[in-house]
Parts: sequence; C-alpha cells; structure tokens
Amino acid sequence: MKNLSISDKNRPLNKKKIHQLVYYLSEEIGFSIQALQINFINNNEIRELNKKHLSHDYNTDILTFDYSNDKELIDAEIYISLDEALLNSKKFEVTFEKEIKRLVIHGILHLTGYDDKSPDEKKIMKRLENRLLSKINFTLL
Repeated sequence: MKNLSISDKNRPLNKKKIHQLVYYLSEEIGFSIQALQINFINNNEIRELNKKHLSHDYNTDILTFDYSNDKELIDAEIYISLDEALLNSKKFEVTFEKEIKRLVIHGILHLTGYDDKSPDEKKIMKRLENRLLSKINFTLL
C-alpha cells in the first residue's frame, strides 16, 4: 500500500476539529490534559515504534504512550496509523473519518484507565467507544 498523507481523498484532517474532539471527550469522561500529542503516521512508522517500544514486529492501528501519574491528568502521546485506519474503515464498512474518531476515542480511553486485554474489558471499552462515537456530531475532515 502506498503511504497516505493525513487525508481522505485529499481532504486533510482538521487539527482544530481533533482538538474539539479531545475537548469533548475530556468533558464526557472527566479528565484534564497536561500534555497530549496525537500523531498521524503511516504503517512503516507505526511498525517501527511497535517493534522498538513493545517488541511487536507488526502493524497496529494505534499506540498509546502514557506518561501520567494520574488518570485524570493526561500526559501522553498517541500514534495512529492512517494506513490501518483506512484498512479498518473498509473492513468494518465505516467512513475513514469515523474510524479516525474511533481511534482517538480508543486512545483516550486507554489513557483514562480502560483496557481491552480480557474479553470482558474489551466489551466494556467497545460499548463506551460506541456510545461516545454516537454522540459526536461534528466532522474532522
């Protein structure tokens, strides 16, 4: 697959809208931000990060690095693979934009204490992702 830019058919992601999404999530979930960097990268870059930091030699859609000591005050980095987001959007038959929103929500949920390692945790997290996603009525593109 060719590397993607931060776009869906040449429409760039709107940085202000990403900030709006994070602010909305902070109000809904109840957290503050000390520092948060969200990086949109390609599969080559996310695979290298996954290999370097987690010893996983494969692509993933999102990596979250939490530097916080407090789940209510976020200090973190989120890396989202645009290549994987596009593949996921096709696989799950959703728009690219909806998949990007879901991934941002997913990363924030991890940073606020949710996990998806066990089937029960995964079910709880997925339910919350879907609830939050259904309430967002603005576009990112």
